[in-house]
Amino acid sequence: MLVKQRIYLGLINYNFMIITISGLPGSGKSTIADILAEKLSMKRYSVGDFRRDLAKKKGLTINEFNKLGESDKSTDNVADEWQTNIGKTEDDFIIDGRLSFYFIPNSIKILLTVKPEVGSERNYHIKKEEEKTEDLKEAVCQWHDRVESDVKRYKKYYDINPYSEEHYDFVIDTTKFTIEEVVEKVKRFIENR
Repeated sequence: MLVKQRIYLGLINYNFMIITISGLPGSGKSTIADILAEKLSMKRYSVGDFRRDLAKKKGLTINEFNKLGESDKSTDNVADEWQTNIGKTEDDFIIDGRLSFYFIPNSIKILLTVKPEVGSERNYHIKKEEEKTEDLKEAVCQWHDRVESDVKRYKKYYDINPYSEEHYDFVIDTTKFTIEEVVEKVKRFIENR
C-alpha cells in the first residue's frame, strides 16, 4: 500500500500528494476516485457531486445546469472557487472533476477516457432517477450533448479542452478494462512517480 511519499513534479518537491482525476462521462472517474481514496487512505472530493447539489437547488438536472452554464458562467464559478480553495488549503486528497487539473495545478493529473457507447451504457445503469433516459440510444445522444456542452463552456471561459491529453500526467482508456484493472494501473503509475 502506498503511504505518504515524497513526490517530485518538475523541479518542485512536494511532501504531500494531491491527485486530480478527470474524464469523459462514464469513464469511471467517481468510482476510480472512491476506490483509490480508500486504498491510499486519502480524503475524497467530487466536483460532479458539488455541481449536482447546485443544480438540484435550482430545480435543474445536471444536463440542464450545464446547458445554462453555456451562457451563465456563474454556474461554474462557485465550483471553480470551491476546488481552488481546497487545492490551496489542503493536501493528501483525491478530487474528481473535469477541470480539477487546471484549478489544482500542483497535482498528479489523471485522465480517464471511454468510447461513447460504453460510457453511455455505464451511465445509463447508474443514473439518478431524475436523469434517467428512456433507452440506451437516447443515453448516447445525451453523452455527446454533455461532452459538447463541457467543451463549449470550458473553451469559452478558460480557453481549454478538458479532454485534451496534453494536460495530464497519465491517460487511460477504460473502455476494455474492469474497474479493478483501471485502479491497479492508476495506482501503479502513482507509486512509480
